Amino acid sequence: MENIFVNLASIIRDFLAGLGLSPLAVDMIMVSIQAISILTFLLLNVLYLVYLERKLSAYIQQRLGPNRVGPRGFFQTTLDVIKLLGKEDIVPDCADKWLFRLAPVAIFIPTMMIFAVVPFGENMIAVDLNIGIFYFIAIASTSVMAFVMAGWGSNNKYSLLGGMRTVAQMISYEIPLVFSLLGVVMITGSLRMSEIVVAQQNAWFIVLQPLAFLIFFIAALAELNRAPFDLPEGEQEIVAGPYTEFSGMRFALFFLAEYANMVAMSVVIVTVFLGGWQGPLLPSWLWVFIKMYLVITVIMWLRWTFPRIRVDHLMNFNWKVLLPLSIINIVITGVVIKVIQWF
Repeated sequence: MENIFVNLASIIRDFLAGLGLSPLAVDMIMVSIQAISILTFLLLNVLYLVYLERKLSAYIQQRLGPNRVGPRGFFQTTLDVIKLLGKEDIVPDCADKWLFRLAPVAIFIPTMMIFAVVPFGENMIAVDLNIGIFYFIAIASTSVMAFVMAGWGSNNKYSLLGGMRTVAQMISYEIPLVFSLLGVVMITGSLRMSEIVVAQQNAWFIVLQPLAFLIFFIAALAELNRAPFDLPEGEQEIVAGPYTEFSGMRFALFFLAEYANMVAMSVVIVTVFLGGWQGPLLPSWLWVFIKMYLVITVIMWLRWTFPRIRVDHLMNFNWKVLLPLSIINIVITGVVIKVIQWF
C-alpha cells in the first residue's frame, strides 16, 4: 500500500517505453496523466467537501442538512452540479466578453499548478522543485488577476467592488503569509517541499514555529476568502461580489476553485507545518489525506462559528498585528539559530 501509486506510475512509464515511444513523448504522456489525475482528485474532493460543509453547518446550527437524495443526502451535491450544467449560460450585453469568459478558467489554473509541487506522500510529487516554496508563493499570487477580470469584465458595480475588495485583501495578507514561511526556510535551509517534510522527522514545525503556523493559517483564511474574511462576496452588502453576474457552469467553476484552493492550501499547511507524510503504521499518502481533511474541517468549522468582520478591521488586523508578528517571528528564529550555532 505504501508505494501503490509510485509503482503504478512506474508500470505505466515502462509500458509506454515498451511501445517504442521516445523519452520526450513518454514524459509528455506521463505529465498529462498526472494532470488528469489531479483534476479527477479535485473534482471528487469538491463533491465530498461541499457535502461535508453542508452537514457540518447543519450540525452547528442544529438542523439536518441534506437528507433526501441518497443515504443521508450524500448525492445531493452531485444533483446540484447536474442542475448547474443545465442552467442557461448568460453573458450580460454590457460585459467585456473576453474577460467575462476567461475569468472562471483563469481562477482555476493557479490551483492546478500549485498541486504540481505538493507532495501527497513519500516519493509522490509531480515535480520536486528546489524552489518549491517560492513557486507556491508566486503561483498563489496570480489568482488575484482572475478576480480582477471577473469584477471588471462583468461591468457591474457590485462585481467591481467585490473584485477591488479581493485585490486589497489578498495582496495585503500575502505579505505576512510569505514572512511566516521564512522561519521554516531558515531552519531547513531549503525551499524544496520534500526536504521540508524530511526535516520534520523529529519535531513538526507547528511545535518549533507555533507563531508562524498561526500567522500562516490566519493569512491563508484571508487568501481563501473564507469566513470571517469573506468580505469580497458579502451577500448582505454586495450581492455575490465578483460572482454576481455569473451563472451556470461558469459560476460552478468559481465554486469549484474555492474548494480546490482550500484543498491546496490545506496540503501546503500539512507539508510545511504538520509533518507532511510523517506518521506511524499507515501509508504516507494516507497520513497526508488524514491531516489535510482535519485542516479542512477546522476551516469549515471557523466559517460557521465566527461572524464576518468589517473591512477596516480586516486591514488593521493585517498591517498592525499579523505583519509585525511575522517580522518578530523572523527575528526570533534568526537569533535562536545563531545561538544554537554558537553552542
